Amino acid sequence: MTESSGTAAAVLIEADVREGTYGDKVAAVEPGGAEFIPLSERHGKPLQQFWTWVSPNMEFATIFVGIIGVWFFGLSFWMAVLAIVLGTALGSASMGALAARGPLFGVPQMLLSRIGFGFLGNILPAGINAIVAGVGWFAVNSVSGAFALNALFHWNTKLCLVIIVVVELGVAFFGHNLVHAFERWAFPVLVVIFAIASVVILSKSHPGAHAAGIPGGFLITFGAAFGYAAGWNPYASDYTRYLPPDTNRKATGLWAGLGVFISCAALEIVGAAAATITSIDKFGNNPTAGFTSNLPTWIADVTLLAIALGAICANALNVYSGSMSFLALGIRLPGSLRRAIVAIVLGVAGFFVALSGLHDAGAKYNNFLLVIAYWIGPWLGVFFADQLLRRGKRVDGFIFDRKHNPWAGFAAMAIAMAVSIYFFANQTDYVGLVPKHSPHFGDITFEVGFVLAAVLYAVFFRLQGDSSREEVLVIPEEPLAVPAE
Repeated sequence: MTESSGTAAAVLIEADVREGTYGDKVAAVEPGGAEFIPLSERHGKPLQQFWTWVSPNMEFATIFVGIIGVWFFGLSFWMAVLAIVLGTALGSASMGALAARGPLFGVPQMLLSRIGFGFLGNILPAGINAIVAGVGWFAVNSVSGAFALNALFHWNTKLCLVIIVVVELGVAFFGHNLVHAFERWAFPVLVVIFAIASVVILSKSHPGAHAAGIPGGFLITFGAAFGYAAGWNPYASDYTRYLPPDTNRKATGLWAGLGVFISCAALEIVGAAAATITSIDKFGNNPTAGFTSNLPTWIADVTLLAIALGAICANALNVYSGSMSFLALGIRLPGSLRRAIVAIVLGVAGFFVALSGLHDAGAKYNNFLLVIAYWIGPWLGVFFADQLLRRGKRVDGFIFDRKHNPWAGFAAMAIAMAVSIYFFANQTDYVGLVPKHSPHFGDITFEVGFVLAAVLYAVFFRLQGDSSREEVLVIPEEPLAVPAE
C-alpha cells in the first residue's frame, strides 16, 4: 500500500503493537516485548528522566572511572577532571539527542536503529548491546555492589554477589514502570549520602599532588569517561517511549542529558580526588573499601549501602535494556512475558561473568569502558548521519519493515570499527599500530570510529540509491501521525 508524500510514493507499514494492558501500574509485570507503545498506554513527564539517569550513576562504578585516571594513567587531579568533564559532556549530549526521539516513535532505542541499519543489518549494534548491557554492564555493576556489601558486612564475596543479583533481577523482571519508580525512590537517598561522602573526600584530597602520567593517559581517560556516559546511549529511548507523543522533545532530551552529565561528572571527579589519598598497592583488590577507608565509620557504612543500592539502580536499567536489544534482533518469541524472561536469562549470564570479575577488577573495568566506546562511536556516527541525510522524510515505517535491508549502515559501522580498533586501540589486551609507535596518541579509537563511520555512511547511502524512499508507520486501530524528522 502506498500514499502520496510530496514527489515520492510512501509505503505504509503496519506496526507491531505491544499487547496487554499496563498503563502506569507499578506492581505489575510489563507485558509484551519491544513493540510500539500504543497511545492509551502513554504516561509520564520529561522531568522523570532526570532521576532515572542520576540514580543509576550513584554507584562505585562511576567513582572508579575517576580513580583509574589517577591510579592507572598517572594523571594529576586537575588533568583527570578535564578529561572527565569533556568525555562526560560528549556522551551526555548524544544521550539527550537520542532520548528526545522516544516519545515521537514509541519504540526502544535499538529498534530506532533499524532506520539506518535495516532489519538484518541492525543485528550488529543490537546484538552487541544485548551482550554489553545485559551481560557486560550487569556483571560490572554487580561486582561493585558485591564489593560494597563485602566491605560493610565482611560476608563472603560470592554470597554478596548473589544477594545483589537477586534484587536487580526482581526489579528488571517487573519492567518499565517499576524501574522508573525504583530510580525515583532511590534518588534522594543516594544523592544525600553521596553528597556527604563527597564533601569529606574532597576536603581530604591532595589535588596538587605530583603525578607521573603515562604517554596518552589524558586521551585514554577521556575515552573511558565518554565510554561510561555514552554506555547509556543505546538505552535512551527505552525510558522515554512511554511518554505521550506530544511531549516536549527538548525538555525530554535536556533532563536525560543533565541526569547523566551531573551524576557522572560529579562522582568521577570525587573518584579522582579519592585516588590522590588512596594507595593502589593497598586497595587494588577492593577499591570500594579503599574509597570508604577515607570516611568516618558511620559515613563509610551508609556509603557502602548507597553503593550497593546504586549498583541495583544501574543494573535494573542494564538488564531491562539488554532484553530490549535482544528482542530488537527480530527473533519472534512466544508469550506475553517474553521480555521479562529474556531479562532473567541475560541476568543469569551476567552473574556468571561477574564471578570471574571478582579479581583484577581494575584493569578489566578500564578495558571494558574502552571497548564500549569502540563500538558506540561508529554506531552513533551511522545513526546521526542517517538522521541528517533523511531529514524531512517519513522514516518511521522502516522500524517494522522486515524487507528494509540497506547495506550502508552495517558496512560503515563494521569498517569503521575494524579500522579504528586496528590502528588506534590502546589497552592492556591490545595496542594498535599508532599508539604502539607513538604512545602520545593515547586512545582515540572512538573519535576516529565516529567520524569514519559517518563519512563512510554518507558515501554508501548515496551508492545504495534509496535516499528518496519513505515508509510511513500505520498503527492498527490507533493511527498516529509521526512528524517528519
